[in-house]
Amino acid sequence: MIKRQANVDGEGAIASALRTVETEKAGLLALSTALQGDLHDAFCEAVRLIGSIAGRVIVTGIGKSGHIGVKIAATLASTGTPSFFVHPVEANHGDLGMIGRDDVILALSWSGETAELQGIVSYSRRFSIPLIAMTSGERSALAREADTVLLLPKVQEACPHGLAPTTSTLMQLSLGDAIAVALLEARGFTAVDFKTFHPGGKLGASLSYVGDIMHSGENIPLVGLGTSMPDAVLMLAQKRYGCVGVVNDEGLLVGIVTDGDIARNLSRNLSELIVDEVMTRSPKTVKPGTLATSALALLNQHNISALIVTDEAFRPVGIVHFHDLLRIGVV
Repeated sequence: MIKRQANVDGEGAIASALRTVETEKAGLLALSTALQGDLHDAFCEAVRLIGSIAGRVIVTGIGKSGHIGVKIAATLASTGTPSFFVHPVEANHGDLGMIGRDDVILALSWSGETAELQGIVSYSRRFSIPLIAMTSGERSALAREADTVLLLPKVQEACPHGLAPTTSTLMQLSLGDAIAVALLEARGFTAVDFKTFHPGGKLGASLSYVGDIMHSGENIPLVGLGTSMPDAVLMLAQKRYGCVGVVNDEGLLVGIVTDGDIARNLSRNLSELIVDEVMTRSPKTVKPGTLATSALALLNQHNISALIVTDEAFRPVGIVHFHDLLRIGVV
């Protein structure tokens, strides 16, 4: 194994990084220009083809193109286009059985002469499975066999030796993202749909609804108009949300008593007061269909710790606390 000690110079490293970024940026600019020219029709055809199939997108490639292919397949799958990656070598040893007649194959090869792809290419031709090639080799074996050729412009790699795939893989990645987003928009794929495929982590948390995490039923701290402040304070202490909602005879929310309201009235004899005299009228509320991120923004905007959740008639149906949002990962 060849391994040499790196003589790292800070300014030299920055200069190298800037050259890399500029070179790769030039590659993306060339790709953008191609999409408005020679690549225009092929890209549209590829998106139409993928959007019309009943099966899945089978992405394949080897080496660095294979790594990019894995990411493209994952992006397609997570944005509403069923897809998975098939390694071309494994395909030659039985994994061709994963590919159905209703599928479409997206094969990545910068040169278009990748020998390992021959098996999967031949299989696609034998069973009339549509084949889309993403390559810079206009007259390559892969391009000749493909139904649609996404011809990438030949550009300079960021590697000073022109050997390590850098600019080329970035262009493949960008074009794969472009296909996924075009399909997403064509299908009208929404944030709600996105949550279906991303239930975990911060992304899933940010797409949660207040109705999914709120406390309801007997857990809602509520008292009626005319309730004595000692009884309201007892309710506040029992429920531990830092507030108590106040409802009228029809069960509609008309006010809220918070820790802050109590603190502001400590100079008065609270034992002789009723909630009507202390409560904040027209409290901040949310609906069950409010996104968790919007609820957090409201809490931060008004510097409060909890929100009463109401229905369209302004009847309390739940309560959500700042800690509930933190618990599921909304930040």
